Amino acid sequence: MAIEILPARLANQIAAGEVVERPASVVKELVENSIDAGATRIDVDIEKGGSKLIRVRDNGVGISKTDLQLALSRHATSKIHSLDDLEAIMSLGFRGEALASVSAVSRLTITSRPAEQQEAWSAFAEGRDMAVSVKPAAHPVGCTVEVVDLFFNTPARRKFLRTDKTEFSHIDELLRRIALSRFDITINLRHNGTQVRQYRRIPEKGDPLRRLKAICGQKFVDHALRIDLTHHDMALRGWICTPDGARQQNDMQHCFVNQRMMKDKLINHAIRQGYEQSLAPDQYAAYVLYIDVDPHQVDVNVHPAKHEVRFHQARLVHDFIYQAIYDGLQQSSLPIDETVNPETGEVRETVSYQPRASAVATDHPYQQAVNAFPAYPGKQSTESSRPAKGQASRADRSSTPSKQATQAYQRLMTPRAAVHTDDAKDEATSNEQSSSPVSVSTCMAPAKIVSGQPGLGKVLAVIDQHYVLMSWGEDLWLADHHRLESWRHQGALQPALAEGLVTQPLLIPQRLSASASECDAISHYQTLLGQFGIHIRVKGQQLMVMSVCQPLRQQNLQAFVPALLNFLGGLDPSQSNPVHRANLLGWLAKQLTVASDPVSLAQAVQTVSEIEQYWQGEALEKGRQRLFTRLDLTSAIEALQHD
Repeated sequence: MAIEILPARLANQIAAGEVVERPASVVKELVENSIDAGATRIDVDIEKGGSKLIRVRDNGVGISKTDLQLALSRHATSKIHSLDDLEAIMSLGFRGEALASVSAVSRLTITSRPAEQQEAWSAFAEGRDMAVSVKPAAHPVGCTVEVVDLFFNTPARRKFLRTDKTEFSHIDELLRRIALSRFDITINLRHNGTQVRQYRRIPEKGDPLRRLKAICGQKFVDHALRIDLTHHDMALRGWICTPDGARQQNDMQHCFVNQRMMKDKLINHAIRQGYEQSLAPDQYAAYVLYIDVDPHQVDVNVHPAKHEVRFHQARLVHDFIYQAIYDGLQQSSLPIDETVNPETGEVRETVSYQPRASAVATDHPYQQAVNAFPAYPGKQSTESSRPAKGQASRADRSSTPSKQATQAYQRLMTPRAAVHTDDAKDEATSNEQSSSPVSVSTCMAPAKIVSGQPGLGKVLAVIDQHYVLMSWGEDLWLADHHRLESWRHQGALQPALAEGLVTQPLLIPQRLSASASECDAISHYQTLLGQFGIHIRVKGQQLMVMSVCQPLRQQNLQAFVPALLNFLGGLDPSQSNPVHRANLLGWLAKQLTVASDPVSLAQAVQTVSEIEQYWQGEALEKGRQRLFTRLDLTSAIEALQHD
């Protein structure tokens, strides 16, 4: 059979099969066009569930007379003009197929008037012959699109429509989601001449919970936890419900990427994992989340209905969302803030939280603890102490401090050594005026005091590409950077000896074959591995690596797990669990410490800084004595004196 080019009418009807699934699909395309046109008010009129009439009117920029006929052509759009535009799409529509596809299966009329045009014009097309006629009309600034007799020329498609009530319910749900994506737009919905929904716009400084309550209900607002988090060029904001607000069905899950409605598998997986430890198997999470990413880092042109996207850094996005959800739920017991609605004066309680350091840069733990502690005599309250974006405000409702804040404050107030403020200021000033040597101790605040000296000292240089030269007191000290790296990894892993390390699920679990004895070893040491954030599930003769702690995220698990099995096989079962934990900590530190390339001065400074974070007091001093060698300069000084 010969190959032929399809007629334009048939091609449009085939395209309509992808774009126009049901009346709600038409409403989605038309309302998104109105939003892209900058409308602040959108009126939607529906008759007989959308099969008889769909009318969408807006006050956007409108379409000029010269472009009206072109607007009904396939692949005609004002939103992209080049490949560069396609790689960074910010508009909701961009393919230029919607109006042509809708007109192929209905009788469509566009009436529009731009602000610079004195009169309005109307364009009419219907699926029978696709011819477009343009004539003058009366219309305010903006645009109105009327779709009459949907599927009138494709009766096979029309008979698959549900009842008017069902089709309208799909339209109603669609507009609820759009209203959640844009609080700054008024949306009115009428069905058969009766007003059904009215979502009034929220002013820039208005209360967004007003619309959230109208759409999601009072229970959602009562249990909502506010999320506001940034990391480089990604931002996550919105509301998630605590377990008390969990639902029996997944009807309250709304997610938006760059203000685009989304049902993406990767995003849903990250959110489910964040809730995994908080909800029962028969409960569903409730959330309204907004993800903003660099448009160059996301591809929206991967699904015909644009319900899914593809992230260029999928793992980073997944972990960012998971960490935010997980931390928010874990910290939902923090003090409740009271905010005042500027419009009504109503006092509203909202829950907020401070994200983990892994997700966003935060203050030093010293400053965090001071900010967390309630007002006390002598505590300053200045503009500079207010939390930055992405951190929670901590307005306490009573003078009683939380248990967490009290413990943090007591740790800070534990005397270690006498610190003279004037001396510290002088040292900081001198360090700022000098570019070399680099001061490690002044990178941290406050400095740890050991034997009257701060931290480990100052990094002066890197000798022979692997040895760190430092000054401490009046002496010079030398250490092998490789051994310092091992000490640093031990510090990162040491929480496993007490409360345990936080586990981070893998996007795709690693599957490995194992012998029966190896599977038994994993089952026997599940508690030990759990202390280090390692979760390995035994499934027959295979092992499924489900999650690991953050220090192990960059490890090659295909090589790491067999080595771990060999280590577990060599443990003495008669020894106690604390001994096993200490042995596993040392072994993991060795695995993380690899033969390093030549070390730069900046790397040495970073290593020493992190060691000072992880180790304190006596442990820091013991490590110095074990890893650092004091350089005896007596003979060199004597030689200089003789000269």
